[in-house]
Amino acid sequence: MKESKKKVVVIGGGITGLSTAYYLQKSISEQGLPIELQLIEASHKLGGKIQTVYKDGFVIERGPDSFLERKKSAAELATEVGLADTLVHNTAGKAFVLVKNKLHPMPDGAVMGIPTKMGAFVTTDLFSVQGKMRAAFDIIMPRSKMEGDQSLGTFFRRRLGDEVVENLIEPLLSGIYAGDIDQLSLMSTFPQFHQVERDHRSLILGMKKTTPVAPKNRLNSKTQGKFLTLTGGLQSLVDALEEKISPSSVMKGTRVISVEKKPDEAGYNLKLNNGEIIQADSIVLTLPHLALADLFPKQKDFCSYKQMPSTTVATVAMAFDAEEVEDRLDGTGFVVSRNSDYTITACTWTHKKWPHTTPDGKVLLRCYVGRAGEETVVDLSDEEIEKIVLDDLRDTMNILAKPEFTIISRWKNAMPQYNVGHKARLQEVKANVRANLPGVFIAGSSFDGLAIPDCIDQGKAAVKDVLDYI
Repeated sequence: MKESKKKVVVIGGGITGLSTAYYLQKSISEQGLPIELQLIEASHKLGGKIQTVYKDGFVIERGPDSFLERKKSAAELATEVGLADTLVHNTAGKAFVLVKNKLHPMPDGAVMGIPTKMGAFVTTDLFSVQGKMRAAFDIIMPRSKMEGDQSLGTFFRRRLGDEVVENLIEPLLSGIYAGDIDQLSLMSTFPQFHQVERDHRSLILGMKKTTPVAPKNRLNSKTQGKFLTLTGGLQSLVDALEEKISPSSVMKGTRVISVEKKPDEAGYNLKLNNGEIIQADSIVLTLPHLALADLFPKQKDFCSYKQMPSTTVATVAMAFDAEEVEDRLDGTGFVVSRNSDYTITACTWTHKKWPHTTPDGKVLLRCYVGRAGEETVVDLSDEEIEKIVLDDLRDTMNILAKPEFTIISRWKNAMPQYNVGHKARLQEVKANVRANLPGVFIAGSSFDGLAIPDCIDQGKAAVKDVLDYI
């Protein structure tokens, strides 16, 4: 007797949903599994925040622009779909911190703001003498006796003092999450620092011991950075994944309105915005957290996520003729301290960091606006945002003309905030879903990491969960 097929529906076509669909289809094919796959995406294009603009020879990312090399899953996926030859490292260069109208070079050896080379830390003018002395207390300070989660701000201020946190650590860490480090969870964002304190007591000594030294035989270690992207833009990864997934398995421009358990049997009914109802034996939800509660109107398991904040941000890419930008700084960009009177939170000198993105004789600057508590700027008109960003840039470099063009990308509620207690809340929600919604699994940037490799890893884990369930 032929075994009847089970249907798995992946809701959401961002990088998490695409990875889930790709690896599930791969398992179905390799193992001959009796499973039917369906990927449903509300918009008319896949990729979520991964979007690349190709204009006048420029390669411009609207969302993320790269991923860490040490997180292997993104490069492995790119290789699997035939893009290995297009993987490229960033050009390593000095980064700066903008504090009180001055660009300060990032101290050599600082690991996410934690000093590991004391000579560079002592000689930097980024901190006062008092600030340096306070940070040095970390070397003799005992381990914290605090149990459970805490904010990044609480953890780092206790170990290194306010000045190092405000002028270096906060611009770096909050830049990643566009959040407030006095609210962000240590255990959900950078648990490795908590472990360093547990293992070595001192953050400075611990990071010095555990930070790997670049191999001496790596000839390009001084110019090759730790990040990777694709010469064709990250959109090329989305396109390659879409080509690999069977077209009959992908439904774009269709939104799932609600999901209900079948009353007398296992499985679920999914109501679509076109009036259609489809059935599923298992579901992988790769949506932003704010959308979950609306899908399950009769379930309370996702209600807590309505209180989980998200930050609205925007990227502002500006293209110039090189002759119109007098740039004497040898570096790849800067982050901005909250102590500075600027609207932008960071700027990447993309033509230096990623030379393949910019035609010869041109300059490409990519700036960021919006973070927790400072989001209203994103609602301004394109003209107003361009003027604000250009004024900020002219305070840090000599720009002689307006940009040849500007591309502004707004991301509403796009940056989920992993605030204190996030990990415990996530575990509770997952436990409730397992108990009350068997065969339903959640994955994506709102849950276990928002970087591209984190989302891919969650997609792969979801595939394992689905196959174990079925």
